[in-house]
Amino acid sequence: MDAVQKANSGHPGMPMGMADVATVLFKYHLRFNPKNPDWINRDRFILSAGHGSMLLYSLLYLTGYKSISIDDIKNFRQLNSICAGHPEYEKGTGIETTTGPLGQGLGNAVGMAIAEEILRKKFGSTLINNKTYVIASDGDLMEGISHESMSLAGHLKLKNLIVFFDNNKISIDGSTSLSVSDNYKKRFEGYGWNFLEINGHDEKQISKAISKASKANKPSIISCKTIIGFGSPNKSGKASSHGAPLGEEEVALVRKKLKWNNEPFEVPEDILNAWREIGKKGIKLEEKWLEILNKKNSRIKSELKKTYIDSNLKDLENLIKKEKIKYFESKPMMATRKCSSVAIESISNILPQLIGGSADLSGSNNTKTKNSKVIDSKNFDGNYIHYGVREHGMAAIMNGLALYSGLIPYGGTFLIFSDYCKPSIRLAALMGLKVIYIFSHDSIGLGEDGPTHQPIEQLTGLRAIPNLNVFRPADINETLECWEIALKSKNTPSVIALSRQKLPYINPNFSEKNKCQNGAYVVKINSHDNKVTLVASGSEVELALNTQIELKKNNIESKVVSMPCQELFDKQSHDFKKDIIDEKSLIVTIEAGSVSSWRKYSGDKGISLGVEKFGKSAPYKKVYEDFNLSVEKIVSGIQEHLRKN
Repeated sequence: MDAVQKANSGHPGMPMGMADVATVLFKYHLRFNPKNPDWINRDRFILSAGHGSMLLYSLLYLTGYKSISIDDIKNFRQLNSICAGHPEYEKGTGIETTTGPLGQGLGNAVGMAIAEEILRKKFGSTLINNKTYVIASDGDLMEGISHESMSLAGHLKLKNLIVFFDNNKISIDGSTSLSVSDNYKKRFEGYGWNFLEINGHDEKQISKAISKASKANKPSIISCKTIIGFGSPNKSGKASSHGAPLGEEEVALVRKKLKWNNEPFEVPEDILNAWREIGKKGIKLEEKWLEILNKKNSRIKSELKKTYIDSNLKDLENLIKKEKIKYFESKPMMATRKCSSVAIESISNILPQLIGGSADLSGSNNTKTKNSKVIDSKNFDGNYIHYGVREHGMAAIMNGLALYSGLIPYGGTFLIFSDYCKPSIRLAALMGLKVIYIFSHDSIGLGEDGPTHQPIEQLTGLRAIPNLNVFRPADINETLECWEIALKSKNTPSVIALSRQKLPYINPNFSEKNKCQNGAYVVKINSHDNKVTLVASGSEVELALNTQIELKKNNIESKVVSMPCQELFDKQSHDFKKDIIDEKSLIVTIEAGSVSSWRKYSGDKGISLGVEKFGKSAPYKKVYEDFNLSVEKIVSGIQEHLRKN
């Protein structure tokens, strides 16, 4: 309450309303160690209702986390304070994930609960047995992502997942009755959940419900009937305590009502000591866990540490090199979605922490290989999740898998449906998570499915997200290299956009070096005195190479550049970029999508070829021709441009 008032911004109502639930959870049930916030077997506490962030910051300070000081709390919502307006993930702080966009925390929690089940199956229930607790609001449960995530959690019977529903019946606009009349009991029982109802201000009811949920054989939601702004004489139970400070006068009245005679931010020593003792219990809990770990054989100890905690990737380079040699010899003509499948199959042999999946498009995305072993409610000894038609939920769950520890999630859908995943992708980029998105059917090249399924603006939209690498490989060689980069990227999620149609092998010469790591490279050059530089990505590299042949017939020398990743290219030195894209020549960019992200390369004097309107339903070659993406049209356009200039 004091922090929100000092900041003159924030949400005091939810922290005040859920303080009783949080206190009981932390005091009697939650297993955590403030001295080692990254203890792998800790219980996860997710504040999906991220607007109530001061509840989390208060708990972390009181229990003794070094990450949050009283000065940090005094600087709530101020520049560079760890106590941001909504919780922002930072490893080792006790803030388990970035929340605020409602429903995302629920999706993350499902991913964490799945991760726990996977590692428990692998290392045994004496070593991995933590639970995931979530505080969710009315708003979390209104968002569509909650349905997707909760439905899959019920299907998988994630018994280690416990959600506290802050059922205070208040939203920003007023009473929730303005917009929702769901029967939550029937809804969650329909998902296959355990549903409990309690008074969220009754300590015994809260503790009893947590104990009951902990013993359930399916996920549990505890509907906590609470009063928002509890303790406020004039604003409790009202929307006025939701998204604004209480005001100095009301704060004084709360202090009087609760008989709290201390100054703002002052916690009496006996109360602070009691909270710190709660935190210290975790030290003993982890010590007992380490005793169990030390009794395990050396293989388990080594595998747990190196594979799942350190994420050892040292064998990856050699594997990719061998695969590149093999395919350089055979030079196959393959759709890059198939190329990606080849990469996944090889990589999964050495990276057991790779956890795949697809939103009901496994056969189309080619995300499922012969090494894929399906995870289901009866057996988590696998590495592949059937997410169903739940793209939004899938992406949020993948974030949770990555956040848990060491697992590397990848998941597939069509590029057009990346729009459903966008909020979660954005948060993965914000948090710096190693998550890999496989988006196939990446252009008008998918043909007959038509404009509803042909992505036009999606690549440009994804490229606009900070800290996200968007890869569009042109053949098997580039696909392998893009996978290698994605797996080595420590703090950057990756999109790998893949073709439906078959593409030729484009590299005439073998190179052990990963050429994609710089974002772009020269595939073929006719003369160093070239008049035209053709820059393309993915399936359009083939088009650029065929255009180069025709230009040569017309005595026009050219250079073809493949640019599988704009983000990596933009980070290179000025000299490198100048060497790849010669500004003295006519720069022509080619991609079967929006040209917005390409104009920075072509400039005012160059040409950007692409698709600036919705697609059409027809065989893909006919669609390309209709959008003037043919060798003849491109050559004609270049000739005309050169004549005029």
